[in-house]
Amino acid sequence: MEVLVLLIPVSLFLGGLGLGAFVWALKSRQFEDPKGDAHRILTDEFDDKPRG
Repeated sequence: MEVLVLLIPVSLFLGGLGLGAFVWALKSRQFEDPKGDAHRILTDEFDDKPRG
């Protein structure tokens, strides 16, 4: 039971840290264009350059 005195604050801190990282990602517009990213990964940017 004594270990709960340590584990509960640690878990609350880690949960708050994860929530803070998520809020930071939202505010820095990390999720702005998910469809554009999906199309960008499928296109080959190096088709125009000659190989050799």
